[in-house]
Amino acid sequence: MAEVYGTERPRRRRGRKLLFVLLTLLVILLIGLVVLDRFSNSYAENVIADKVTEEVANQKAESSRPVVTIAGVPFLTQVLAGKYEEIRIELPDFKAQTGTGETVRMDVLDIRARQVTAPLSALRSGQGEVRAGTVTGTGTLDYGLLADATGQQGLQLAEKDGKLVGSGVVKISQTQEIPLSAAAELKVVDGRVQVRFSDVTAQGVPDNPLVRTQVNSFVERMAFELDVPKLPLNLVIQELTPLPDGLRVTLGATDVPLAAGGV
Repeated sequence: MAEVYGTERPRRRRGRKLLFVLLTLLVILLIGLVVLDRFSNSYAENVIADKVTEEVANQKAESSRPVVTIAGVPFLTQVLAGKYEEIRIELPDFKAQTGTGETVRMDVLDIRARQVTAPLSALRSGQGEVRAGTVTGTGTLDYGLLADATGQQGLQLAEKDGKLVGSGVVKISQTQEIPLSAAAELKVVDGRVQVRFSDVTAQGVPDNPLVRTQVNSFVERMAFELDVPKLPLNLVIQELTPLPDGLRVTLGATDVPLAAGGV
């Protein structure tokens, strides 16, 4: 019996060592794949950032370095399939000139490209096209910028109960001023943001036709239009939403080429 036990124990030890070595190699392999996946993801994000920077410059717009995030893990399986869940592109400090000379500014223009197709052959050869089924974007316009666009001194814009409200003071004489406010109607017409005011609320307006004419004239001058500059990735305005921190602009486009010859 002693001889039997003497031969069994070394075999068991060798088997355990072999299993430990295999598990160690497997862990190293998995770590290597994760590192390669993240490296490839980071490389692709930097390439996209470079291409977006070029497009922004080509449209005579400005922004800080784009921040690109390719969603989905693992990344390499998306590369092999040629399909990507979502690519997020943030353009910090975005600025663009309108056709009428105003500068549209957004702290961040947040763009999401979904249903992105990029054949592996296009990535390898540099030939082919990368397209997104849908592209959406959001940004916020400062109310001060919009108020300046009216040219009306003393006009203030703000959000109240989900609506854009303009307020100001009408001077009807050297000694008398009337504060008033009015709700805005927002539209996008032929590539221009159109703002018109109605539902005027004024305090202490005398029942005087001349004074009422002055008030109506002030409200008419509050109305304004703002050109929409050419935006990256063929984005166009779809919705305007007044928020406490500014006017939220929702943008969209479909079937958009992101790059020629790969991401």
